[in-house]
Amino acid sequence: MKLDQIPVRQVKGVSAQKEGELHAFGVHTVADLLDYFPFRYEDYRLRDLTEVKDGEKVTVQGHIRSLPAVARFGRGKARMSCKVEIDHFLVTAVWFNRAFLQDQLVLGREITLTGKWDANRHQLTVSESEFPDRGKSRSGSLQPVYSVGGSLTQPFMRKAIGQALIQFGDLIEDSLPPQLISKHRLIPRQEAVMRIHHPEGAAEGQGARRRLVYEELFWFQLKLQAYRSLLRTRSDGMAFPIDSAVIRDFAARLPFELTDSQKKVVNEITQDMRQKHGMNRLLQGDVGSGKTVVAAIALYAAAKAGHQGALMVPTEILAEQHLRSLQRLFDGTGVEVGLLTGSVTARKRRDILAGLQMGMIDIAIGTHALIQDDVIFRSLGLVVTDEQHRFGVNQRSVLRRKGLSPDVLTMTATPIPRTLAITAFGDMDVSTLRERPKGRKPIKTHWTKPSAMDRVFEFIQREADQGRQAYVICPLIEESEKLDVQNAIDMHATIAMSLPKLKVGLLHGRMTTAEKDEAMRAFGANETQVLVATTVVEVGVDVPNATLIVIIDAERFGLSQLHQLRGRVGRGEHQSHCILVADPKSETGRERMKVMTETDDGFEVARKDLELRGPGDFFGTKQSGVPEFKLADMVADFETLEEAREDAAELTSEPDFWTASAYADLRQRLLKDPLFQGEQID
Repeated sequence: MKLDQIPVRQVKGVSAQKEGELHAFGVHTVADLLDYFPFRYEDYRLRDLTEVKDGEKVTVQGHIRSLPAVARFGRGKARMSCKVEIDHFLVTAVWFNRAFLQDQLVLGREITLTGKWDANRHQLTVSESEFPDRGKSRSGSLQPVYSVGGSLTQPFMRKAIGQALIQFGDLIEDSLPPQLISKHRLIPRQEAVMRIHHPEGAAEGQGARRRLVYEELFWFQLKLQAYRSLLRTRSDGMAFPIDSAVIRDFAARLPFELTDSQKKVVNEITQDMRQKHGMNRLLQGDVGSGKTVVAAIALYAAAKAGHQGALMVPTEILAEQHLRSLQRLFDGTGVEVGLLTGSVTARKRRDILAGLQMGMIDIAIGTHALIQDDVIFRSLGLVVTDEQHRFGVNQRSVLRRKGLSPDVLTMTATPIPRTLAITAFGDMDVSTLRERPKGRKPIKTHWTKPSAMDRVFEFIQREADQGRQAYVICPLIEESEKLDVQNAIDMHATIAMSLPKLKVGLLHGRMTTAEKDEAMRAFGANETQVLVATTVVEVGVDVPNATLIVIIDAERFGLSQLHQLRGRVGRGEHQSHCILVADPKSETGRERMKVMTETDDGFEVARKDLELRGPGDFFGTKQSGVPEFKLADMVADFETLEEAREDAAELTSEPDFWTASAYADLRQRLLKDPLFQGEQID
């Protein structure tokens, strides 16, 4: 019997109650239990105190050389200490609130201590202690630490997994092709699983992890590459009859010249759209790199080829801004654009729905309102999603299903190092915009303490005196008892009082759509010189006359978010500035400020963000479709990820992979995945 067919209840020691609790952690079978890997190890290996740094946790063994002294303080609290001889050193061992051990601390008795070493005092603050004469001991070992909760404890998980290895370890099978095991010199899976749970030492643990990380990344990539390979052989997409002259004429009408990078990406997209298989392309670019214009050209190409396009964005403000932009770009071309958001009036909504169904509206722009059941397209050929990580997988796939295999273009202003993007999004082609539009100047970024707000206000006034405008971003809307951070409402009042000559606007998520529209209209028309806002302006808002953005409590924001916010300025011909007001207490917070002041290259910011945050948060794992791996880390294990991608791509490109009996197990495993049962990937 296969391990994934054996209920976890069959492991000795797993009661019905424990089985239910294991289910809550996603552990249903013996296979699940054995693949429930530790996330770190407690090191109980004995160390030489002369090699231990001050403040380090250490396990040592010695003999008790003085009777314990107990000092009581507070309510039921106690400090107990005694002298212990360790490798001819006499050290003081200290326990807090462990007075019940007093009778066991007998002169001459051997004892194993784990705790924090104070080199100056020659003192060990004990967290765990054992007596070797009792037999069983953790000393000398690496103990696995699992993610547990409720009544599932570390001892229970260690015991249950150890028992499962004894009962069912012989059933662990190797699922990787032998040539890949040989190529990468990987240990057998059975050995890797046993070692990952019970490593004898660091080298053993690393060998086990290397094998299991490769396997995890290989399966991820095999699924993506197999799906991609199948797509390439299908003819169920839409082949757009795109005339290059029509695209060139449209580009020539634009009020600016496309960058070389934009021209290259437009060619990649239109070439994809001409193919019979569906396009699935990721367009990534730094803030202000001109992704919207590229999307507009793709949507224009779809409309001129006789089909419709849809552009889904995360906020109403952004949808309305895209509507105005596209209406300007398409003026006089005969391409009709409609807006669908939650705040569109019932009558207007009926007109838009009828226009889409009859094909009188070529392009629909909207928020999640686009995916309502009553939205029907006559011929949806191209779906563009902006800031894809802000939509759940289900939302994006619902929009796709409103057409017959429409082409898909996904845009993101969260740049990912290109090689990592290609490798992570293995099912997608990746286009990257690196250039700034001509005439754009780099944004100068400054970091200041909250005590210097008077100087910040002076800076705002100076910009306003030159006819420019400023954003002031706050993390909260109203005052919070829980967080001591500036809020937008108070900051609005403070600036209005400090800079009485200026008109100050306010924008936050709790305002009605009409109020938000009015706040943005007034700022866009320079009727208000300062706009105090929450992060509702993070994505896409475009006011070229705004040359200053002040971010209050900047340490509260992540690097990518800070970079997105900074991108609200620097959109015109004048020099722009970003001021970060922060007093970070953490090393991470200080590092963020340092990165922001040293570079305005979004790809460099993204690389640093990956280092500081890890890939789960960076990719928006819970929504974007990038999986949370059990062991693998997309950044730390990038080289392995790249190897796995190359291996999977090579394997799925071979005709034998789809027919030969040697690969039958791999194909069977793929076919069990929902991806190969008619579902579309996102």
